[in-house]
Amino acid sequence: MKFKLVIAYDGTAYEGWQVQKIGTGVQQIVETALARLFPSGPRLHSSSRTDTGVHALAMVAHFEVPPAEARLSVRRLLAAINAHLPMDVRVVSVARAPAAFHARFDAAGKQYRYFVWNHAAMNPLRRHTAWHVPRRLDPRLMHAAARLFLGRHDFQSFSANPGYRRQTTVRTITRCDVKKSGPQFTFIIEGDGFLYKMVRGIVGTIVQAGQGKFPPEDVKVMLAKADRRVAGMNAPAHGLVLWKVFYRAPHKPERPPAPASAR
Repeated sequence: MKFKLVIAYDGTAYEGWQVQKIGTGVQQIVETALARLFPSGPRLHSSSRTDTGVHALAMVAHFEVPPAEARLSVRRLLAAINAHLPMDVRVVSVARAPAAFHARFDAAGKQYRYFVWNHAAMNPLRRHTAWHVPRRLDPRLMHAAARLFLGRHDFQSFSANPGYRRQTTVRTITRCDVKKSGPQFTFIIEGDGFLYKMVRGIVGTIVQAGQGKFPPEDVKVMLAKADRRVAGMNAPAHGLVLWKVFYRAPHKPERPPAPASAR
């Protein structure tokens, strides 16, 4: 029997999602909880991987167990898994999944959000979830730079070397918005897939354009050269959140849980 989980976590204390040889990944934490409930010790297969310090609000994963072990209802299973997890990792939903479902290969796209606190003084409540940029940012310049990332491009200039050969570095970005609310900027980036540290490279470049370090039009040149050395900086990991994972029908996009006040 196959189950689909939607998992939220604060990545501050973890070496990313994946099981690690050194340090602890979120995947290991959840698999340890599952092993307490299922003798077969199921392995999680996730929709994505996040790096050290990156957070998630809707990481989708699936696991399989023999029918004889699947005795709990999905409601009781949700509570049982969370009872064995630390407070910085929560399973927010559990559902039975079709046998053919695969959290990674069925994913049609993802949305990441990145948060920047643009004020002389950092908000101490956001220190683990937002990048502090004290120098004033120009929203007009950032919007102009963000628009140039839309479409299908070779994003090699905005990706770090993952340590293995990639078949392609071409991806399609369908949304790249920059929204401002007081001193906070929220970057919303959606696409059909993302390269290693690609979102952080895009955000870092847009922020530097907002600081006037280069004109927004330079993004075109950066994309064309397909060379990481010509693009902007990587934004720090702790401002990044995997926000949604989109699935083709009949699977609906996973969305973060509504705040308690909205329920």
